[in-house]
Amino acid sequence: MLFESLNIIEPILRSLKQEGYTQPTPIQEEAIPIILQGADLLGCAQTGTGKTAAFAVPILQLLNQSRNFDKKKKIRSLIVTPTRELAIQIDESFKTYGRFTNLNSTVIFGGVNQNPQVNALRNGVDILVATPGRLLDLMNQGHISLRDIEFFVLDEADRMLDMGFIHDIKKLLAVLPKQRQSLFFSATMPSEIVKLSNTILQHPIKVEVTPDALTADTVSQFIYFVDKENKLPLLLEVLKDPKIKTALVFTRTKHGADKIAKALVRNNIKTEAIHGNKAQNARQRALSNFKDRTTRVLVATDIAARGIDVDDLQYVINFDIPNIAETYVHRIGRTGRAGADGTAFSFCYGEEKAFLKDIEKLIGNKIPVVNDHPFPLIGTETEPAPKAKPQQHHRQITGGYADKQRNNYGKPANVKR
Repeated sequence: MLFESLNIIEPILRSLKQEGYTQPTPIQEEAIPIILQGADLLGCAQTGTGKTAAFAVPILQLLNQSRNFDKKKKIRSLIVTPTRELAIQIDESFKTYGRFTNLNSTVIFGGVNQNPQVNALRNGVDILVATPGRLLDLMNQGHISLRDIEFFVLDEADRMLDMGFIHDIKKLLAVLPKQRQSLFFSATMPSEIVKLSNTILQHPIKVEVTPDALTADTVSQFIYFVDKENKLPLLLEVLKDPKIKTALVFTRTKHGADKIAKALVRNNIKTEAIHGNKAQNARQRALSNFKDRTTRVLVATDIAARGIDVDDLQYVINFDIPNIAETYVHRIGRTGRAGADGTAFSFCYGEEKAFLKDIEKLIGNKIPVVNDHPFPLIGTETEPAPKAKPQQHHRQITGGYADKQRNNYGKPANVKR
């Protein structure tokens, strides 16, 4: 199926074509017609499935078809998301897909001076993308009115729960218009999230693409078994490979991110770290430097990296194995986007083997082990790597996985559900 088959208006189709997008992802194919029909939607989808375009494209179309000709634009669509980085990228998506409409958007988040955000709001916006804290703050100051909201999107609801934002969301719900179209997205559906969705949505249609999001059959994945104290030397060894132009390195803690970044800088590798303790300006500067390859390595914690969208990122390195298997899928979804090659390395010491076992159970395959490195963990059993089959794909708007196979440090894992 192509985007033309979804009854998308010409100005938005033109934007999609300019970006090189031709074929919708599964969630886009299912969600866009539902939203265009005016129904509430419950989307069970992870980052990397293309869900931003799944709601941005139809919202832009519906807003464009029912234009408000008031001199001062009113906020007609509100998208609430848990992290600053994700909010910024959602706003960028609205600007990209809506460039040939007369609609405009802005983004607000904490950690920076509020004055530029307030000035943007005064000029009038159709679409507001916000994190909960700054949104409530500016509402309390009288800078934001939600009485004209027609479309409300709650994105990454499970992460909202993890970060303690549920009470803020309930405050927002109390002031939103009863007559609105609501879209609710969450990677997982624990009982608290189900209860929250029931308070937001009216007769929703459910779209679930989690199984597809857990399929990583086109990312080359490798495990290095290594003692904990040798992880940093191993990272330096891996980064000697000139093919690794940029790499996103994941660590479990803020302290660990800073420690790794400082060590790499001492070894003349241009590196920056992003995590919750970093000022927002510093985080945005680090991400910008990484995108334009001024910085070769970006070290990140999971929450700080949520929503990072970097074109042509080929390498993700799990310095620490995540203790939640789904987090591994989120991490490796940072690479291999939109048809590019992608490779994920993971460093595993003895106590992390249980986490690795959970990951392999989730993805349905053994990840091949790299034995040929200077810091092997003695007594490690290895698994042979299956051969990969070449595949062809259309270009899609997605934060998913590579559409090609790669062969670095051994043969790639062909991971399938």
